Amino acid sequence: MNETIIVFIVFASLTAIVLVIGLVIYYAKRLEHKQIMAAIEKGTPLSELRPPKQRQNGALWIRHLTAGIVLLAIALGFAFGGGLMIVVFVLGGIGIALIVRALLYRKYQPQSQPSTKNNAAENN
Repeated sequence: MNETIIVFIVFASLTAIVLVIGLVIYYAKRLEHKQIMAAIEKGTPLSELRPPKQRQNGALWIRHLTAGIVLLAIALGFAFGGGLMIVVFVLGGIGIALIVRALLYRKYQPQSQPSTKNNAAENN
């Protein structure tokens, strides 16, 4: 009986967290939409409302590598702590996949322009 109540409390708290995050995102999007509509009514061009997002592929592989290492560390913690092996396999698999993804991003990312410091050093 006690385990059932504990499981219910855990699931209820997780559900409440998801609902709060969902409501915050919903109201943020709604406010953004109202701002865009007000700007359009004033005659502001759409290109000035939202500048295009710049992709940061250079730093993307670092994020994937970091997340992969963290997930592998958590999986190892579960493994040595005697946790559920399914959790170890899932977290470890996702961690390895993120590390492989990071290495592929790093290998195949487009070469960036040389910096001005390197050009100045070469010219001297």
